[in-house]
Amino acid sequence: MRIKFSMRNPRTAKTTALMKSSEPQQTSTAQPSISMYSDMGLRRVVIIIALANLAYFFVEFAMARRIGSVSLFADSIDFLEDASVNLLIALAIGWSPRSRARVGMLLAAILLAPVLALLWTAWQKFNVPTPPEPWLLSLTGLGAMVVNFGCALLLARFRHHGGTLTRAAFLSARNDVLANIGIILAGVITLQWSSGWPDLIVGLAIAAMNVDAAKAVWSAARKEHLAPSA
Repeated sequence: MRIKFSMRNPRTAKTTALMKSSEPQQTSTAQPSISMYSDMGLRRVVIIIALANLAYFFVEFAMARRIGSVSLFADSIDFLEDASVNLLIALAIGWSPRSRARVGMLLAAILLAPVLALLWTAWQKFNVPTPPEPWLLSLTGLGAMVVNFGCALLLARFRHHGGTLTRAAFLSARNDVLANIGIILAGVITLQWSSGWPDLIVGLAIAAMNVDAAKAVWSAARKEHLAPSA
């Protein structure tokens, strides 16, 4: 009885081994297709977001120059920065984690660009703090909030996909919605109290949020770059 058992056992072991070896092959072929589908979906979304940000940049920049608003100027440059960020993400999708981390560090530097532009505008506004037209300020801020909120909703599906790149895009969308609420409130306050200070303070707050987002993206990119490759 022992001999019979030992002769049957290799067959059953071989059969089960063959069945088990066939299972991982199915999962391994299915996995890349899911990843490719996610990459294609993310690329399509970030291109849409880049075009929306670029379009509203021209709207907000023209309005900022028309009414002399520091906060709208800062936010318009932020729209241009977001368009650049999302175009870079579209190019870098599918790259290795270390390559994505390098692009993430570049995006952190791009996030600081509006701060430099704002400092020059704010310095001019300090000398002559004339208030912008409050209704146009609030309405332009409301339009910007609608655009950014739509972009944040589109990115919500891909929050945990793409490493530091999608983190950069999500942080930008989140900060922009908060900044737009500040612009709307600045317009309401200016309507009651004719002063250029609410607009200037919101502009400086937008700059501070960009610095914070740049630090967060740089830190995440550094971790991804220093992590051992699998």
